[in-house]
Amino acid sequence: MITISREDFEEAVDDALDSLPEEIARAIAEANVVILVEEEPTPEQADGRELLGLYEGIPLDQRSVFQGYAMPDRIFVFRGPLQRHARSRAHLVEQIAVTVLHELGHLFGISDARLHDLGWG
Repeated sequence: MITISREDFEEAVDDALDSLPEEIARAIAEANVVILVEEEPTPEQADGRELLGLYEGIPLDQRSVFQGYAMPDRIFVFRGPLQRHARSRAHLVEQIAVTVLHELGHLFGISDARLHDLGWG
C-alpha cells in the first residue's frame, strides 16, 4: 500500500482536472457537478465492490430542461482503495487521474465498457 497525505492526494485530483482541454473543463464547470475526495465508500455505495471512484447523478446526455433545479451530481474519488491498489507513488498518481477521467466520462454518458476500451477503466 502506498500512502500520501490528503493534501497531496487532492493535488493529484486537481492535476487530473487541470490536464483536461479547456472546452471539457468549461463543460464540467457548467454541469452542476462536485468532485469529492472521500477516504472510503459507504457500504451502500460499495455494495460489496472495491470502488476507486463513483459517479452519482444524471449524465449530461440524459438531462432535460424540464427537470428543474437539481442537487449537484457528485463524483467521489476514494483515497483508501486507490492507495491500497497502488504499487508506487507514480502508479497512485496515474490511477487517481484514470479514476477522475473515468468518473467524468460517466458524467458525459460514456459507459464502463467504452471507458475501458479507451483505456480509462
